[in-house]
Amino acid sequence: MRYYDLANPAHLSAALLPDLVLMAGAMILLLVAVWRRESAAHQRTIGVLSIGLSVVTLVTLILMMFSRPSASDGPIAVDNFRWMVDIIILLGTIGALALGIDDNDRSGTTTAETHVLILLASSGMMLLAAARDLMIVFLGIELMSVAVYALAGINRRSERSAEGALKYFLLGAFSTAFLLYGIALVYGATGTTGLHEIRVRVIEHGLSSSPILLIGIALLLVGFGFKVSTVPFHMWAPDVYDGSPNPVTAYMAATVKAAAFAAFLRVWIEAFPAEYGIWHRAVAGLAIATMVIGNAIGLQQRNLKRLLAYSSIAHAGFILVAIATGTMQGASAMLFYLLAYTLATFGAFAIIIVMSRGDAPVTTDDISGLWTVRPWLAVGMSVFMLALMGFPIAGGVGFFAKWYILKAALQAPSPQITLSVVLVLTTVISAGYYLYVIMVMFMRPRLVDAAVVARTPGWTRFVMVACAAAILILGILPDYAVRYAAVGQPRVSAPSDVGAARSGSSPVTLTR
Repeated sequence: MRYYDLANPAHLSAALLPDLVLMAGAMILLLVAVWRRESAAHQRTIGVLSIGLSVVTLVTLILMMFSRPSASDGPIAVDNFRWMVDIIILLGTIGALALGIDDNDRSGTTTAETHVLILLASSGMMLLAAARDLMIVFLGIELMSVAVYALAGINRRSERSAEGALKYFLLGAFSTAFLLYGIALVYGATGTTGLHEIRVRVIEHGLSSSPILLIGIALLLVGFGFKVSTVPFHMWAPDVYDGSPNPVTAYMAATVKAAAFAAFLRVWIEAFPAEYGIWHRAVAGLAIATMVIGNAIGLQQRNLKRLLAYSSIAHAGFILVAIATGTMQGASAMLFYLLAYTLATFGAFAIIIVMSRGDAPVTTDDISGLWTVRPWLAVGMSVFMLALMGFPIAGGVGFFAKWYILKAALQAPSPQITLSVVLVLTTVISAGYYLYVIMVMFMRPRLVDAAVVARTPGWTRFVMVACAAAILILGILPDYAVRYAAVGQPRVSAPSDVGAARSGSSPVTLTR
C-alpha cells in the first residue's frame, strides 16, 4: 500500500499520475495534430492515437487502483470513488473517440483537433472526480467546459450547431458565475474551500444556520444543476444536444454528466452533511421535477437526438434520488447507474450515427421497418432502449441500476418514500417513448422514401457490439460490477460529533 502526503508536491503529483498522463499526452497530440495539413487520414490517425492514449491512461489508473493507495487530507481524493468514476469517464472517452473517427469521415470533417479536445475535456473531468477542494472543483469544471463548448460548435457549416454552441456557452458562463459566487460565499462563511475543513468548521463554529453559508449552498446547487441539466436548469440541453455532432452529444449526455454528478455528490456528502436537513429538501424537489418533466416531454419527441436529450434529463432526476439519500449506499448505486447509463447512451448514439444522413436529424420515420433491412441494428437499438428504460430482461443492467437506487432510497436512515414512488411511476411513463422506438422498428413498414442504410463502419460497430455485450452480460451477472461499485465510496473522515451537530431529521451515513 502506498501512502501519499498531499502536502508534499511530489506526492501530490504522484497521486495525480493518471490525470497527468492524459493531460501530457493530449498536449503532445495537439502538436502532432496541427503539424500536418488537415486530411481524413490525418484525423483518423490522431483519433487512433487518442484511443491509445486513453487506454494507456486506463491501464495506469487500474494499476494505481489495485496498489490500494491512501493519502492524507488534501485538495484531491485518493479513494475508490475517484477510481471508479475515472474508469467510467475513460470508457466514455474511448467510446466518443471511436464514434468520432467514423462520424468525421461521414460528415467530411477533417479537423483532427476534435479528438484532442475530447482528451482535454476528459482530463478536466478526471480532475473534477478527484477534487476535495471547491477551487479544484471550479478548475475541473472550467477545463471540461471550455473544451466541450468548442466541441459543441465544431461543425461550423451547421446553423443548428452554431446556435446550440452559442446557447451552451452563454448559459454555461452564466451558471459558472453562480457556482463561483457560491464558492465565494461558502469561503466567506467558513474561511476555507477544502471540503473536509468546511465540514469541521461548520461543526466547530455552529454555522449550520448561517445565512451566508446557506445562500452559498443554494448557488452551488444552481451551478451543479446546470451542469447535470436538472429542471429548471435544463432548457439548454435539447438544442445543444440536437445541434452538436453525434459523438459529442453522446459524450455530453453520458460522460460529462458522470463527472459533474461525481463532484456534486462528493461536495454534498463531504462538505455539507450538517446541512442535510436543508439541502435534502431542495435536491428532492429538483429530482421530482426533473423525473416528471423530462419523461413527460420525452413522450412528445420524434427526433431521436431530442428524445435522448429528454431521456438524459430524466435520468439526471433518477441519479438525484441517489444523492438525496445522503448515504454511501446511494453513492455506490449512483456509480453503477452511471456505468449502465453510459453503455446504453453510447450504444444508442452509435446506431444514430449509422442512420444519419448529412445534417438532417434522425427521426422515428427513418427507423420505421428497420428490422426488415438491418435486423441487427434493430436488435441493438432495442437492447439500448430497454436498458435506458430499465426493463428486467434484455436491458437488465438498467433494471438493476434503478433497483439499487430504489433500494438505497428505501434503506436510507430516513426512507425516501415519495422519491421512490415518483421514480417508479416516471419509469413507467418513460416506457411510452422507449417502447415506441422499438415498435416503430419492428411493427411499422419501411417507408418508401426512407434512405438506404449504409454499412456500419468499423469503429462504430466496435462501440455498438461492446456496449450491447456489456449490457447483456452485466444484466445477467451484475454482481461483479456491483461489488466494485460498493467499494467505490468517497473517503470521508468525519468528526465523531457530526451526527449531533447536524440539523434536520435524516442522518447522513459517513462511514465506509
